[in-house]
Amino acid sequence: MKTKHLINLIIGLIGAFFMSALFLFPPPQMQSLDSSLRDIFFQIRGEIPTSDQVVIIDIDEKSLAQLGQWPWERNLIAQLLEKLAKNGAGMIGMDMVFAEADKTSPAYINQKHQFSLDNPIDYDAILAETVANTPTILGYVFKMTDATPQTAVPSIPAIVIEQGASKNTYLLTPKGVLPNIPIIQSRAYSSGFFNNVPDPSGMVRSVPLVMKYQGVVYPSLALEMLRIGLDSPAIKIRSSETGVDSIQLADVHIPTDRYGGLFVNYRGPGHSFPYISAVDILNGNFDPERIKQKWVLIGTSATGLLDLRAMPFDNVYPGVEVHANVIDNILQGDFLSQPAWIDGMDLALILAVFLISYLIFNQLSVFWLVLAAIISFSLLYIFLDYMLFNEGLILNILLPFIALLLAMLLATLSSYFFETRQKNLVKSKLASKVSPSVMSEILKNESLDIMQGQTREITVFFSDLRDFTRLSESMPDPQTLIAFLNEYTTEMTDIIVKRQATVDKFIGDAIMAYWNAPISLQNHADLAVTASLEQLHALPGLNRRIKQNPKFEALTRFCESRQIEPIQIGIGLNTGEAVVGEMGSTGRSDYTVIGDTVNLGSRIESLCKYYGSTLNISDQTKQQLQKNYIFRFLDTVTVQGKIQPVDIWQVHDFGQATGRFKMELDSYHKAIERYQNADFHEALKLFTELALWPDLSNTKIYSIYIERCSDYIERQPENFNAIHEHTAK
Repeated sequence: MKTKHLINLIIGLIGAFFMSALFLFPPPQMQSLDSSLRDIFFQIRGEIPTSDQVVIIDIDEKSLAQLGQWPWERNLIAQLLEKLAKNGAGMIGMDMVFAEADKTSPAYINQKHQFSLDNPIDYDAILAETVANTPTILGYVFKMTDATPQTAVPSIPAIVIEQGASKNTYLLTPKGVLPNIPIIQSRAYSSGFFNNVPDPSGMVRSVPLVMKYQGVVYPSLALEMLRIGLDSPAIKIRSSETGVDSIQLADVHIPTDRYGGLFVNYRGPGHSFPYISAVDILNGNFDPERIKQKWVLIGTSATGLLDLRAMPFDNVYPGVEVHANVIDNILQGDFLSQPAWIDGMDLALILAVFLISYLIFNQLSVFWLVLAAIISFSLLYIFLDYMLFNEGLILNILLPFIALLLAMLLATLSSYFFETRQKNLVKSKLASKVSPSVMSEILKNESLDIMQGQTREITVFFSDLRDFTRLSESMPDPQTLIAFLNEYTTEMTDIIVKRQATVDKFIGDAIMAYWNAPISLQNHADLAVTASLEQLHALPGLNRRIKQNPKFEALTRFCESRQIEPIQIGIGLNTGEAVVGEMGSTGRSDYTVIGDTVNLGSRIESLCKYYGSTLNISDQTKQQLQKNYIFRFLDTVTVQGKIQPVDIWQVHDFGQATGRFKMELDSYHKAIERYQNADFHEALKLFTELALWPDLSNTKIYSIYIERCSDYIERQPENFNAIHEHTAK
């Protein structure tokens, strides 16, 4: 067990080191996989309510169908802004940029073609004036790859305060800017960039709130709208050596990633926010309450205008709704963040998940391991989901699941390794002791704890060859003796193994075996008696083969000279509790049984010589027998080393006695009854009469009781209890 624990500890440490390395030095695809897995969390969570404070005015297919293709004349945009302002819109954000003059404007046409019109209408000027007189915040675009800087950078009225900024800033630094034309930009109170920067997988998951261009920090459209709406004169950016930590507007603390981006807590798929068609606003076909004091964003969902993005819920998502989510996140304060210390928590979580699950999984069988893994995966999902959507912490999702999977895999391999090793150990210890069917049952035992010491009821078997010393002396050489023993033990062992016994050992010419260990057997006493009788029935055939074998010619002559059979055995059986398990010294052990039950079984076998019987059983064994056998009560005895008396029975054969044999046994047991009642005269008379029968099944037993009765008649014992004490083994 110590070796197993040590190996499991080493495997656990190697797995923990591997997971640490995977976290600290992740492959390039790891972040993308982690983000994709987090997208699934969003999809499972589903749509959540918005603050109902953000409305999108949509330049949709319906508007394009009625008002013509984009871009529209700027005076039409001006009318849209006027309608919104007139109906109480709290603030209007433009998710579009007016980077060129309106080519449909009469003033533009007059100038381009050098017409001589007096005071032609200037649509750009109309829009500029409308922007100046409405709560409109313009949008513009930073160029992330254009190497040619633009000088027409919008002027922002906000004060940007950078606190604790590191020398190596993590803020995004665009290469250029695409602003509104000066006539419109100059009349705006403020503006903000509306860049949506996809991650390497093409998804918009995090939106930059600030960027640094030519050394100056600029806010996004959504952030600038909120700054103005919350009446915050300054934007405070708190940074550390690891990057940006947060942005503060007035009393609103906005956690960001190290690049100053907000991880968007999307409310749901496209159109989770209220949409109003732009043409409906222009036609007055809407309820003013829907925009009154609301944050209004003007953008487009029309496919042809190419302002569509991919996000966790949808691969075709209006870009303007990303800004709506950002505003709504900040208004509701349900942020998702990755603070600087999150890496430490991620690593701790990954290692905890791996080590704890590996420790638990190692204690379980395959079935419970799979069940525990399912429960563990579910609990891990619940924990990560709670941390993401309730605590707003963006933990690594992929690696904890990999850690759990790795723990399950390593625990399974470890379990398989040790189970295979244990099965091989069991096979090596028991393969020669039990039948293939018993071995099959042993190996089905999932716990494989059969080698451990335990107390259980067994039926123990002992057999011994009669006159073995003299038989061995008749052998011409040791090889013949070994061949003789092998001939005998092979057939006897095959019989008891067939009856599901475990062969414990061969002690010279003796065989020791037992039933009901290592596997449980309901009828182990019957199996033991059956195997014992089958051995006795097999002796005539075995003796014939030995006498016909030229190898044993000397033995045969010896037996014929003494009118005995080559093989005569005595068998003893006892049933009771014993300690079973692997016993011995380190590196040299065996699966065996010990205890008083075993010792008594050996004594019962040795009494076969005394009583002239071939199969003796204890009363404990007889009480458990369910089949029919022919019994003869032998004696109530105490054996050497035991104080408690035990009844000994001889088993003659299967079935029931008939004819003269039945008459003999009936008379015998009647005589035994007289003897036990201390009626020695009557008992002696009956035993004497039985001894004169010409075809007795056991002559020696009568001599024993005739002698005892005669002795007791002479000395008249006091307090006779019919218990005979045997002092020899």
